[in-house]
Amino acid sequence: MTLLQLDGIEASYGAAQALFGVDLRLDEGEVLALMGRNGMGKSTTIRVICRLLKQSRGQVTFGGRVLDGVAPHVAARAGLGLVPEGRRIFANLTVQENLLAAARPGAWDLRSVSDLFPRLGERADQMAGYLSGGEQQMLAIGRALMTNPRLMVLDEATEGLAPVVRQEIWAALDAVRRDTGLSLLVVDKSLAELGRIADHAVILQRGRSVWHGPMQDVAGEVANTYLGV
Repeated sequence: MTLLQLDGIEASYGAAQALFGVDLRLDEGEVLALMGRNGMGKSTTIRVICRLLKQSRGQVTFGGRVLDGVAPHVAARAGLGLVPEGRRIFANLTVQENLLAAARPGAWDLRSVSDLFPRLGERADQMAGYLSGGEQQMLAIGRALMTNPRLMVLDEATEGLAPVVRQEIWAALDAVRRDTGLSLLVVDKSLAELGRIADHAVILQRGRSVWHGPMQDVAGEVANTYLGV
């Protein structure tokens, strides 16, 4: 069953057009990698999906519902959970308060998030602004899970983190995929790690969808042509 579909999405920042025709489809229970070089429109696409930016043309459908014109909080209530680039945790709240602020009924609660990321349980009463970068990223993921989403969208969730922390986060995402079947849309640069968890990939170039297919096929000529690796 199709959970998320984008058809011919165009979007602009003022007079500057950023997307010129983005198409993608993500099925229920699937992990989809959204890929491309820097500046190709990945984060803008995520902003459109989560209704933080209105498209000028095209259609966003989520769970059979057209989201055009819907406010961001309505999209979140429909089941879109965002882990934004830059984490954007509430620095002046505790870890537990950050998690509870986003909580909605469902399987993901304080206990299950702490089981996934034990450090968050250990630091439940600590102010989030004093966490390390990796711990803040875990908190951002935990906060998105606390909304009990149908789809979790992750924008560069491991960027700038130490290798050991990156591995911990990838292992957690793999566990979420394996144990819960939660659908994921992941933006990241790591082909190796994406290859372990993603089913399919969509590659953007200059604001357009230029390739889509099984994640295992993102190699060789495809990677050299569109990703520069």
